[in-house]
Parts: sequence; structure tokens; C-alpha cells
Amino acid sequence: MKRLIIPLLLASGLAAHAEERAIVKEIVVKATPEVAFRTWTTSEGIKSFFAPDAHVEARPEGPFQIYINPYAQPGMKGADDMRFLAVQEPKFFSFTWNAPPSLPDARKQRTFVTVRLTPVSDTETRVVLNHSGWGEGGQWDQAYAYFDRAWGNVLANFKKRFDEGPVDWTDWLKRMREATPK
Repeated sequence: MKRLIIPLLLASGLAAHAEERAIVKEIVVKATPEVAFRTWTTSEGIKSFFAPDAHVEARPEGPFQIYINPYAQPGMKGADDMRFLAVQEPKFFSFTWNAPPSLPDARKQRTFVTVRLTPVSDTETRVVLNHSGWGEGGQWDQAYAYFDRAWGNVLANFKKRFDEGPVDWTDWLKRMREATPK
């Protein structure tokens, strides 16, 4: 019996250390899973809550490019060159993600995000976002802290999109144009 208990205790301790660091955010929106899915997985949908411009094609290896600053140079617009990893309409999708341009070392690498959509009622959907694949230390920790805040804002905008309507990016675009070197 003792020979079985010790390996089990060691294995359970190793499993606890192997747990992946992740950002997990959850929200309920006034939309069906089908509508919520389309809003996250089309360029027009993304522009209604996430960013003023996007190039999105919901298919494995399809682009999931979110342009926070469409006036910036290629590679510095936001989530340039990101890709869908998996798509199961209307239940879930996953995509690669990068750090903001202010964190160039972390930006060179990719993390991944999974979004799961579950009906709560006939008119509401639970959205659970899980962002994983983090390194440790330095810019990794800075990027983790940044997205721990940022994903909460994205989901708040997603909810607001269904409660009040699409985001008006006019003022944001004006600020981005003024801040972008020519």
C-alpha cells in the first residue's frame, strides 16, 4: 500500500506545479450563441466592439487580425498576423495572440486565446475567455498584467455592444491618426 501512496502523492504534486498560468474572464451577454459567435468571428462583428478595423475569416488558419490602430505601420497595428487555431460554430473558437507593440520581446512570440459560448437562456449567452501560453518574467509578466486588464475591457465592450449598440470609433480613430507618425 505504501508503495502506491508515495508515487500518487509525488504525481499529484507534480501536476500542481504543471498548471498553466491563464487569464480567465467571463461575461453574460444578451445574444444567442449564434449571434455572439458571428460578432466575434467576422470583421464587421469585431468592428462593432473590439477595434476600429479587422481582417477576420473564421476557419482554421484563417486570419484573426485586429487593428487597434489601423494607421500604424504593418506589424504594429495591434494583433497583426494572428490566426484562428480552431472553430466550432457556435460553441467555441481559438486564436493566436501577441503582446502590444510596447513590449517588443514578448510581441515576437505568441500566446493563445480560447472563447467558449454557452447558452444561459433563449436570449443570453455566457462567454468565457481563456488566454494561455505565457512565459515567465520580464515582458511576459508585463504582457500578462496588460491583458488581465485589457480582456476585461474587451468583454465589457462586447456586453455593451448588445446592451447599447456598436462602439463608435470616431474619436478613437482621430486620436490614433494624430498619434501615428507619418
